[in-house]
Amino acid sequence: MTKREIIEKIKSKKAFISDMDGVIYHGNKLLPGVPEFVEWLKRENKKFLFLTNSSERTPKELQEKMNRLGIDVEPDVFYTSALATANFLASQKPKGTAFIIGEAGLINALYNVGYSMNNVNPDYVVIGDTRSYSFEKIEQAVNLVLKGAKLIGTNSDVTGPVEGGIIPATRALMAPIELSTGRSAYYVGKPNPLMMRSAIKKLGCSREDSIIIGDRMDTDIIAGIESEIDTILVLSGISTLKTADKFPYRPHYILEGVNELVE
Repeated sequence: MTKREIIEKIKSKKAFISDMDGVIYHGNKLLPGVPEFVEWLKRENKKFLFLTNSSERTPKELQEKMNRLGIDVEPDVFYTSALATANFLASQKPKGTAFIIGEAGLINALYNVGYSMNNVNPDYVVIGDTRSYSFEKIEQAVNLVLKGAKLIGTNSDVTGPVEGGIIPATRALMAPIELSTGRSAYYVGKPNPLMMRSAIKKLGCSREDSIIIGDRMDTDIIAGIESEIDTILVLSGISTLKTADKFPYRPHYILEGVNELVE
């Protein structure tokens, strides 16, 4: 299949699920071709979602960030690991209670599905990406888990990218609690295919009509493969051809970036 045929085949899909960091932007810098790609999605009436494993920001905050970068989209096109976690908990135990170590994105998502905050005898201890992390909170979480609260992580990322380098992400923040209690957390975000399946349901499209765009083999691509959705690896973020080759599975397509879809 020629490159042109590949591009046309991708563009014939009805629904696009795109990772954000490394596909749409790096930090506060839009990647090449993104404005044209988003305009094309709107013009062609494609269904689309921007997916992020980060649980810090609310969809409204993500909308504002995109707006600052010159991209005009509605808040409901964003699907975060916080929203996926809230949906999962609502399906497991409707109107439950949680002790949360996390930011506004996670707290709002749980409130919106009818969860209340509880630091005495919660059903769940839920950990997400956060900068407000303290020994007191770890101590509290450990003892609540030992008393019977179930342990949930919004995503299994160990680190996250920032402009100055990297920061510890959810799995790293979870480590002292898992080690102290001897319990393993259940992680909802990518590479758990649950998040992709929830995204497909939110879009109201079939797997066959959808495609996933991501820059990481170990989260985006494997989650797509395990959800039986076609995948595009873009080389504008973490993975390179050399690092991608080390994995025992392959994406369906490889592009330099989303700019190739609109050139």
